[in-house]
Amino acid sequence: MQLPNYDFMSDSTEDTSTRFTTFITPSLARFDLAITTTNRFYGKKLVTDLQSGKTAIIGPDDLEEEGYLEHTFKLTEEEAGELAQFLYFVVGTVNFTD
Repeated sequence: MQLPNYDFMSDSTEDTSTRFTTFITPSLARFDLAITTTNRFYGKKLVTDLQSGKTAIIGPDDLEEEGYLEHTFKLTEEEAGELAQFLYFVVGTVNFTD
């Protein structure tokens, strides 16, 4: 079987590292996350909420953006604040790669 006449902008494969973590915050919100480290996305992490299936590319600058986690993962302000505290330790400083 052959694909129709697709115009691929990019198609690559790379080895990645994924951290799976489950935790409960002080306010009793539960998070099940898959955090993927890749050479793409300018050093940011690919964070997937395994409960909702929502994924975002997140770096420290995104955690500073007001309302970003609330909107992306459909969280309350309190839940987003607790998630951000965890993610600051995970995403660290962005290292630019080619």
